[in-house]
Amino acid sequence: MTTISSTSTSSFYTSAAEQLATLQGQVNAVDNSISTGNQYTSASQDPEAAAQMRMLQLQDSEAAADKASSNKASANLQLADATMTSMINDINQARELTTQAATGTLTDVQRASIGTQIGQIQQDLVSLANTRDAGGNALFGGGVAGNAYSLDAAGNATYVGAATSPSLPIGGGQSVQTSLTGPEVLDMTDAAGNPTNLIDTLGSLASALKAGGSGAQSAAATALTSLSNGLDAVTTAQTVIGSRESWLTLNAQNQTAAGTARATEESQVGDTDVSSAAIKLQELTTALQASQACFVRLSSLSLFNDIGN
Repeated sequence: MTTISSTSTSSFYTSAAEQLATLQGQVNAVDNSISTGNQYTSASQDPEAAAQMRMLQLQDSEAAADKASSNKASANLQLADATMTSMINDINQARELTTQAATGTLTDVQRASIGTQIGQIQQDLVSLANTRDAGGNALFGGGVAGNAYSLDAAGNATYVGAATSPSLPIGGGQSVQTSLTGPEVLDMTDAAGNPTNLIDTLGSLASALKAGGSGAQSAAATALTSLSNGLDAVTTAQTVIGSRESWLTLNAQNQTAAGTARATEESQVGDTDVSSAAIKLQELTTALQASQACFVRLSSLSLFNDIGN
């Protein structure tokens, strides 16, 4: 007669318990993947997939930082664009007033009044040139903390900003300058071809018109050419800003497309296929229930009862 030792009985119970625990663990893992939507709960389940997910998540973090930087650059460029539009409006208003002052029918008093208005336009242009960005720095001053321009007692403008505008990264190893410096916007040549800037041109014109006399009318006529040159300078600068805005828009579209592609890949690698997981859960649950029932039946046989006695 075959003898079954208590050691064999113990091994049976241990092996059965381990099998049931393994099945229960698989059931729990699949159930957790369905409830969380994550296919893997630990890197050890699929090291290759875990490494791929870490790489994709790192790219997501870098893309988020690039997007924030790009949004900041876009905000500054939009502000620069809008400010230049105001500058252009000032120049056009100055040209209209100067055209009136260049006619021979005006009196010195009338030209002086126009000179005062031109002076006010100059002050507005200085204020626009000293516009601050969202961080409180000079938008047209290369990002310095103070103003881009200062005026001396005679009304002459001096650029006191940095030599270049700051740049911000926008992803893919690319960066964009967030504005232009004051000289890039306002520097020009006068009617005689001499280098100057729009602020000084308006200041000189205002002084000449206020002084009156025979030179006031000719100063106005000459200033029309200078103001046209100034208008060309600002509109050219605005075109540069507009091209950067368009580039940022295109870059944002590319970044969005790349983000969508990463999200799709992340879903394919790490997300749970609920339909397949539900089928697997049903299969594992059925297997677990069957194993439990089999274990109960085997453990209740008289042979095992006798061995246990």
